Amino acid sequence: MIKIWSLKKEQEASAKKKPKTTAAQLRVQKELELPDTMKMVFPDPADVLNFTLALTPDEGIYKGGVFDFTFAINLNYPHEPPKVRCTQKIYHPNLDLDGNVCLNILREDWKPVLNLSSVMVGLQYLFLEPNPDDPLNKEDLRRNRDVFATNVKNSMRGGSVRGETFDKVAK
Repeated sequence: MIKIWSLKKEQEASAKKKPKTTAAQLRVQKELELPDTMKMVFPDPADVLNFTLALTPDEGIYKGGVFDFTFAINLNYPHEPPKVRCTQKIYHPNLDLDGNVCLNILREDWKPVLNLSSVMVGLQYLFLEPNPDDPLNKEDLRRNRDVFATNVKNSMRGGSVRGETFDKVAK
C-alpha cells in the first residue's frame, strides 16, 4: 500500500512540472501538415507558436526562389491572426521592404474558422499571382507585366530595381 501511495505522489509531482498546453498550442499542432513547396522550422521545438516557413513556389514568376517568413502566434489564436513577416528584402507588390505582408486574411478578413494552412496557402498564392489591386510597396505590375517579370528575376538574383538592392533568394 505504501508503494502505491508513493507512486501516486511521484506522478502528481511530475505532472506539476510539465507546462500546461494552451488551446492555441493544441490547435497549431493539428494544423502543421504542409505541401512539398513549404517547410517549417521551429527554432525552439518546445515552442510551436513561433516558427519560420520557407516557401518555394513551383510555378509562376517567383519560381526558383526560396522565401522565408516568421510566424508569431499569440495565445488568443485563433481569435487573432498570426503575425507574419518576410525575413528577406524582396521585390513583390504585396510585401514591403520591411517584410510586412499585405494579405487580407491577416488583417480585416481574419476569422477564427481560418487556420495556419489558410495563411500559408494565401502566401503561396501571392507568389503565384501577385495582387495588383492591394499593393503594399506601390509597385504597379499592371503597367507592364513583362517588365515586372524581368524585375522579379533580376531581384531574385540579388540585383537592383530602381536603385533598391534585394536579397538573393534564387536557388
